[in-house]
This record gives sequence, C-alpha cells and structure tokens, in this order.
Amino acid sequence: MSDKYDVIVIGAGPGGYVAAIKAAQLGLKTACVESWTSSDGKQQVLGGTCLNIGCIPSKALLEISHKYEEAQHGYADQGIELKDLNINIGKMMERKDGIVQQLTGGIAGLFKTNGVTAIHGHGKLLANRQVEVTDKDGNSKVYEAENVILASGSKPIEIPPAPFDGDHIVDSEGALEFDQVPKRLGVIGAGVIGLELGSVWARLGSEVTVLEAMDSFLPAVDQQVAKDALKHFKKQGLDIKLGTRMTKAEVKRKLVYVDYEDGKDKEQVKFDKLIVAVGRRPNTENLLAADAGVNLDERGFIYVDDNCKTDVPGVWAVGDVVRGPMLAHKASEEGIMVAERIAGHKPQVNYDCIPNVIYTSPEVAWVGKTEEQLKSEGEAYKVGTFPFAANGRAMAANSTGGMVKIIADEKTDRILGFHVVGPQASEIVAQGVIAMEFGSSAEDLALTCFAHPTLSESVHEAALGVDGGAIHKANRRKKK
Repeated sequence: MSDKYDVIVIGAGPGGYVAAIKAAQLGLKTACVESWTSSDGKQQVLGGTCLNIGCIPSKALLEISHKYEEAQHGYADQGIELKDLNINIGKMMERKDGIVQQLTGGIAGLFKTNGVTAIHGHGKLLANRQVEVTDKDGNSKVYEAENVILASGSKPIEIPPAPFDGDHIVDSEGALEFDQVPKRLGVIGAGVIGLELGSVWARLGSEVTVLEAMDSFLPAVDQQVAKDALKHFKKQGLDIKLGTRMTKAEVKRKLVYVDYEDGKDKEQVKFDKLIVAVGRRPNTENLLAADAGVNLDERGFIYVDDNCKTDVPGVWAVGDVVRGPMLAHKASEEGIMVAERIAGHKPQVNYDCIPNVIYTSPEVAWVGKTEEQLKSEGEAYKVGTFPFAANGRAMAANSTGGMVKIIADEKTDRILGFHVVGPQASEIVAQGVIAMEFGSSAEDLALTCFAHPTLSESVHEAALGVDGGAIHKANRRKKK
C-alpha cells in the first residue's frame, strides 16, 4: 500500500476520528494516526480523551451515582422502600470500563467499514505536509498527504501548588479511578469538570469541598441560571467556596493538607483525595516540526481561520487545539466541516449555536447569549422563564428543581439565548439549538404544539412568557 494519502488525521478523538470517517465517506484515501495504547501495551486505542477518560466514563459514573442517590433519598417519598442499600465501587468501575471498551471498539469497526487506515504511533507534522509517525519502540516512518488535519486534543492543566502524584492529588482521569469513596474530597475549580466529578463522589457519600478562585459562580453561564444551580448544589451538600485561592497542597500521612486564602483569612483544610480541575491546555507537545510552518497563538493554540485552516495550505486543525470551547461535539462538527471542505464543498460551523452542558443534577445547559452579555453589548431584549416546579411531568418524576429561560430580541423577537437548569436539560437544550439554527422567534416556539405531559412543555411556557402570555404561571404585568 502506498504511503501517500489524500488526508492524514493526527489524533483519533471526537474531532479526529469523525473527520477521518467523513473524509473516507467522501472518497478520499484517509489515514488516522493515534498513539494511545491499551494498558497491556499491545493495541491501539481510539476515541481520545472523551471516550476513554472524559465525557463517556464520567457520564457513566454520574448516571450510576445519580441512581444511587435517588434510591437513597428520593424513593421513600414515592412509596419505594429499600433496606441495606450499598454501592459496589468495583462493579461500578467495571460497568464504566465496559461502556468505554464497547465504544472505542466500535470506532475501530467504523474505520474498517469506511476504509480508514489506522496508524499506531505518535504523529508529528513535518514540512510539505509530511507526517512522521514514531511507534512505541522508537521506530519512525514518514507518510505524505495532500491534506493534514491536526486533532491532538488537550490535557489537564497542572498547577505548581498542587502537582499530581497519581494517588492523593489527581487530575480528572485519576478522579474516575478511585477504588473507594473518599471520606473527605477536595476539588480545585468549580467549572464543568470540577462540579461533575465532585457531584459523583458527593452522591456516593464523600464530604466534598470545592475551592474556586473566581468570585462569581459559573461566570460563562447566565447568572440567573447559575445562581439557581448553585442553590441546588449547596442543598445537596457541595461546599462551594468562591473567591478562594489555593496556595499549597502537601501530602502528609496519607492526607492532603491544602492551604488557601479567601481574601480575609488564611485557612488550612485536609482531604483524603484532591482533584485538580482548573482547565485544560492544547496538546501540541512534539506535534509540529520547527519548519512545519504552523503558527500558535499567544495561548499555545494552533492559529486557524473560521474554517479551521492553518497558515499552511493543506494543513487544518480542529477541536481542543484551536480557539473556541473545548467540547467534543464542537470538535466533531469542525472535523466534518474540514473533511467536506477538502472534498470541495463549502459548509461552515455556526459557532453561535454550539450547546454547552454540565451533567450535574440538576443539569445545566445553554446555547446563545446570556443576559449579562446582552446588557454589556447594549442590546434590547426580553425574557421568558418557566419553573419545572409548575410542570406536571417534573412533579411526576420527583425532579422539580430549575427552570427554562428564553431570551429574545426586543424588536425582532428572534431567540438570542436559551438556558436550562433542571431535569434532562442536556436534551431540552437541543430544542433551543434547532430553533436558533433556523432563526426562530420566541413566537415560533409559542405557536408550536408540545406533547402533554412532558418536560418540554416548560419550553413552550417560557416562549409564551417572553411576551407575558404564559398559561401555567403568573405573568409580570406589562408596563402601560
């Protein structure tokens, strides 16, 4: 087989493997390079961070821990009585690992079905669109390509005051591998990853303290929604300390001693385990040869234009290594766009319609602009909200926390933001994404018939509420 390809993708995460499959479907001779190796050192592992140590395993643990917590605290009120309820951590981890193996194995099958050549080793871009692949034994081989797609992903940021030791001080991967429930768990960072992982272990019995340096909670989220979410998290027992800067973490006698400042005092607290979740950085180490010609921006991301082109003709980059949110679905959409563009088509990613989700309980999800953004931009807008507490399906499901919030343009009524905190927010937000993708007005949703009883009726009511016409809640009186 020739070592020249139409497309070589470096990285087999959600951006890379999707780009490779789409390119092959479009008739391009495609290879995908991935260095991830199975624990026995024998097999290539596809799927990247998301499938192996990120999105998928964390959601498996979130789902299991949510069911456990509900059985513990929510079933009795519904007439379901249980005795001697226990959590088997080993079995839970087996379940998580089984899901991961099934999905990563599925990608290998999709590569074969679509004719993608999987190359095992570390990929490095050389000059003239050549890719050097080095295997685990140090042997290198150079491949040529008409187009190269860089999709090497990201990795957790390690901070000097709390270096990872793989046991007591861990990153997000380590937090998915605990073999028992820590009695006291510390989390540095109240972002998406910190809240999700903290939630898992809090539900299973840990006393969880979250230290967040920012003064505001979830600053990227609409603050009405964020404050509602914070209220629920605190009620669940998450001790979230805002405006708190950690200065030192030290392991002594199998405990982690954490020093922090809260603007007034200096404090010390001890934990059995400490999760550091302060963000991720692009994985570009040893990815680019000095003469490759690809430029990085001031934060270390690969510079690309709106269509994911780098400064080198025929070289593209997608996902966590480029600007924008570090989201698996954003990476996949970019991968598809790039493959289509290589094949001569002209699609674009609508970056205004990329949903964000925090898979806590209640879930938090949003797309578009927040009230705070619109205020700062001086845009005139109107708002409709509806609480799940007034939704019959939410009541039946014993899950009434949260609300749907729709923000529309004051003059045109076009939906500018769609925000949900509550049950199934990750699914409900898709309705907002579709509406915004088609340029819908709030009235369009208000005139749509929603099935009863469903959680989605709260979307209908929020849309009606934008112009003060909600049926199942009191509306604000219109100013005369």
